[in-house]
Amino acid sequence: MEKYSHRERCLMIMAGETPDRYAASFWRHFFHMEHHAEGTIEAMVGFQKMFDWDFMKLNPRADYHVQGWGQELAYSHHEHTKHIKKRFPVTSVDDWAKIQPLQPSSPPLAEHLKVVAGIRKAIGKDLPILMTVFTPLSVAGRMVEDRRTLVDHLRSHPDQVEPALASICQTFTAYASELRNAGADGLFYATCQWASSDMLTWEEYERFGVPYDLKVIEAAEDDAINLLHVCDSNNYLQQLSKIDYHCQMLNWDSNDPTNIPLDKAYNQFPAQTLVGGVDQFGWLEKSNPDEITYQIDKIKDENDPSRLIIGPGCAIRSEVPMENLRAIRDRL
Repeated sequence: MEKYSHRERCLMIMAGETPDRYAASFWRHFFHMEHHAEGTIEAMVGFQKMFDWDFMKLNPRADYHVQGWGQELAYSHHEHTKHIKKRFPVTSVDDWAKIQPLQPSSPPLAEHLKVVAGIRKAIGKDLPILMTVFTPLSVAGRMVEDRRTLVDHLRSHPDQVEPALASICQTFTAYASELRNAGADGLFYATCQWASSDMLTWEEYERFGVPYDLKVIEAAEDDAINLLHVCDSNNYLQQLSKIDYHCQMLNWDSNDPTNIPLDKAYNQFPAQTLVGGVDQFGWLEKSNPDEITYQIDKIKDENDPSRLIIGPGCAIRSEVPMENLRAIRDRL
């Protein structure tokens, strides 16, 4: 018997208190099961029951964010193969005018409210559930075939793109509140590739990202448990950390040499719990369970269980051996 529930353990760590053991969470897609609410619920609940993680990052079909605006997918029926995008809502700069606010009752959004409610019913109250929501910039970036098209449009026709960003923001501001009503404890708020100098300048993200991000996150309400995920290389984590994003947890790829490493992050982000430490594209995939045990022991020796929740820097690939995840869970 463990001394604390998952919720108690996570709340202790977010308060800077030392728990009974290290906490951990991992997340991945189940492409062949995420075509509908029932399959997504089954996949997420099954993964949680297999490993008993300390919080659930609900990993939905990523394009649920844009399907309400007319994006079409050919669904994958293979565990390791992504869905194929068949139709994009925006093919020219004039199409941004067609992007109007959606209601939470829009079928793809309503489907995922059902997912949240179904998981909460199946899992119970003691597991924190964070629902994945993308920055409006990322939602807009999934509306075009090549995300560089959005960069070009932002720079050449910002007056045409910004009303669409406002509509996306309005949609997910309303949706964040409904997610809480459905049973989510908060948001896994992902900037995806956009809060990175590989895509935009910091001044551009300040204009086209930050104001919309804050509105969506604030809609999850003051008692939400939120995690800010800043994806990819050359990210703007340090700049974003100076803004009150109302997120108690931070997650990024600290093993990427272009990003701040984990050991340097504690002093820079003293108010947040850090989530990460695992090289999800390196030793997690390529090592055997004995090597995984060594790596987890190393993380535990070099970090503080009152500041760190062990996890990946991004969603792990579906090909990661389950025995490697089991080695991590057994070593906590």
